[in-house]
Amino acid sequence: MRTGASAFRRCYNRVQLMTVSLSDIQAARSLLTGIINPTPIVADAKLSADIGANAYLKAECLQRGGSFKVRGAYNKISQLSDDEKARGVITASAGNHAQGVGLAAKLQGVKATIVLPEFAPLTKVIATKALGADVILHGDSFDAAVAYSRELGKEKGYVYVHAFDDPLIVAGQGSVGCEIVEDLPDVTHIVVPIGGGGICSGVAIAAKSLRPGVKVIGVQAANVASMQVSIDAGKPTEVAARPTIADGIAIKRPGEVTVPLIKEFVDEIVQVSEEEIAAGIYHCVLSAHIVAEGAGAAGVAALLAGKIKLDADDVVCTVLCGGNIDGNLLSRVIEQVLVRKGRYVVSKVLILDRPGSFAALLNRVAETGASVIESNHQRAIWLAPLGYTGVELILEVRDSEHAFEVYKHLEECGYHVQPEGQGDWQL
Repeated sequence: MRTGASAFRRCYNRVQLMTVSLSDIQAARSLLTGIINPTPIVADAKLSADIGANAYLKAECLQRGGSFKVRGAYNKISQLSDDEKARGVITASAGNHAQGVGLAAKLQGVKATIVLPEFAPLTKVIATKALGADVILHGDSFDAAVAYSRELGKEKGYVYVHAFDDPLIVAGQGSVGCEIVEDLPDVTHIVVPIGGGGICSGVAIAAKSLRPGVKVIGVQAANVASMQVSIDAGKPTEVAARPTIADGIAIKRPGEVTVPLIKEFVDEIVQVSEEEIAAGIYHCVLSAHIVAEGAGAAGVAALLAGKIKLDADDVVCTVLCGGNIDGNLLSRVIEQVLVRKGRYVVSKVLILDRPGSFAALLNRVAETGASVIESNHQRAIWLAPLGYTGVELILEVRDSEHAFEVYKHLEECGYHVQPEGQGDWQL
């Protein structure tokens, strides 16, 4: 992370007056007392066993508004003048910042206008409206929403509350780092998702100030990995973006404030794929019993994928920075991971096209202890021999060994079973 040093130094000099210190974070933390939930740190035995180190989860997904965002938003809005509060605030968000600003504004009696991308998760849109904010859907990305919100803010005279590129926002998010170090004093590694860099930079400043020697690792979605590119370039740099289930960190261009802070305080940045993020969500829900969205589970994803080097005596804490995931997406993620883990299998079976044949097949499946999730009859499209029909079965099994036992039993009963792959989609 040392490339582009001269260019970075020029960028840093431009923003050095906007740096954030431990005292700023501690002041924000004091201000937030009684406003936020000091979220728990949960030991994760399954993750510890998987990675060979002591793993903990900072459950910021249990925060008011479902994410850490209320911390920075409240710190920012509370320090506006009476005139600024009377004019109202505006922001753009991928979803979580919208709820953070909406909640912070509501608590302080300030009107809030929020611009979200047109394809923002419905869960986040509904939750933001429920907080009393005026919600506008505009653009196909966070960055497009930002551009429109800037224009509208100037037109209406609203005060802009940026999602990450503001020292007061960074200071508020940094209170998470204070809580981690206090509640887990032996922590050696802190893993934080990175979108625009607000929470990662804030946590890194707090943690390294209070516990010198702790390592802070940032995690980006590989499909929108703008921070490392920006650090290498020495300035905030926009990157091409592909769709990601980690919409909360889908930032194509990080900020003038956060890039220098990440450069100075964060030890390493790693990337996770969509499949790895899905595995992280699955782990949080099924093993840790905590609902985390894609961005929130990015740190767990990096740990499960072996992206972070750890020793057996290391104590690692990853921040589950948000839990606002759409129910339909969560269901799809869990089902897809079940398929990848061999819990769901698909097969073709040929049966006689006469009454009772399908029931007989299902009875044979039941004898193996497998569950039928879905079935579909295919005659013409598979060109099944006349007098026969093809049946596509989706079965839930215990593991791949159980699937083999199911297929073997059906073959012994006279059925020809053709297992199907799940596809190899290249996007």
